[in-house]
Amino acid sequence: MKKKMMVMKTMVLIVMLMMVALAGMGADSAPVQFIFGDSLSDVGNNNYLTKGIARAALPWYGIDIGMGLPNGRFTNGRTIADIIGDYMGYPRPIAFMDQSLDVDAILKNGVNYASGGGGILNDTGQLFVQRFCFYKQIDLFQGTQKLVKEKIGSEAADKFFKEASYVVALGSNDYINNFLLPVYPDAWAYSSTGFTNLLISTLKDQLTLLHKLGARKLIFFGLGPMGCIPLERVMNTNYTCQDSVNKLAMSFNDNTKQLMQDLSAQLPNATFQFGDAYNEFADLIANPLKHGFSNADSPCCRLGRIRPSLTCTPASSLCKERSKYVFWDEYHPTEAANQVIANAIIKKLSFRPLNAPPSAAAAPSNNTASSPATTSVAPAGAPSSPTALSPASSTTTVPFIATPPAPTPSS
Repeated sequence: MKKKMMVMKTMVLIVMLMMVALAGMGADSAPVQFIFGDSLSDVGNNNYLTKGIARAALPWYGIDIGMGLPNGRFTNGRTIADIIGDYMGYPRPIAFMDQSLDVDAILKNGVNYASGGGGILNDTGQLFVQRFCFYKQIDLFQGTQKLVKEKIGSEAADKFFKEASYVVALGSNDYINNFLLPVYPDAWAYSSTGFTNLLISTLKDQLTLLHKLGARKLIFFGLGPMGCIPLERVMNTNYTCQDSVNKLAMSFNDNTKQLMQDLSAQLPNATFQFGDAYNEFADLIANPLKHGFSNADSPCCRLGRIRPSLTCTPASSLCKERSKYVFWDEYHPTEAANQVIANAIIKKLSFRPLNAPPSAAAAPSNNTASSPATTSVAPAGAPSSPTALSPASSTTTVPFIATPPAPTPSS
């Protein structure tokens, strides 16, 4: 009888210890990131939207990351959020739609909700059929919170989400795939100033909601010179940048920067920062040779002489040196250009790697693009080196394996 009582007491003690462990899970874990955005930050969500047409599911997307296979990133390698996260030492957030995502993965890596074609407004990107706009991404985040709270409890979950970092990178589609296309009602209903005001007021509500849900440390990536992407250039008779489009980006940036300052002052314990690299990106486009690039006006991946080719496909030909091109396709920068943009943001906001002593932060270098032959980038969800600013200084170098047939180089 005494032995049976001892066994029962032992079992009760074990159950109590397990409950305490579950309640504390995530409370002392390393901080993670939650990323919201469009195709500049998407790491695979759209690949699961089978009816959508904005997908990076075919070669040669992803040729310079991991095993060189398409992974949902709309570029040849890492995104801006990838590069900054790697430098800071954050684990790579897993795409929300990834089938391997569970609560343990959320607590360990965070989540990326970014969706190609998505925008601040719900109507943006309708031509792509399926995509997650910002309100939908926030809705998915709320579902994530519910799962975490069910596993570790409300108190630990609240602490976990308040200690996390948040990245928001949206706005370009609201102009390029909404306001600037006459098939959308907004193109006729608003002036340029009125439309930008609509974006800012909507964004204010969305970021205020994120704060209510726990976001305390947030960075918003500003827009680049959208009028200089290859798609906009090719629609200009003299193949130059469209200044009117660039002015929209600058107006949006000025208003968003002020919004971040206002929200930081108004919302309790909020540190909302504006990541601005417009001037650096514009200088890269205007003076590519100064930055070690050779081409800043046409895509590296294109379908022969057909322009605009819109997307990169297995039938496309690749430029000889991907690290020398500013643009990967008609819309998106190469990893090398993303590195320049990320470095500018890191420097302006004085970012330091997590757990680094105050004197450890060094000025980032732009001379860090991945080689076409090798890559050292960890797969999504893998922890990265806290001091890794470039592929050469992050995780173990892995030979690049080209599973698809070799592309035909073009000049």
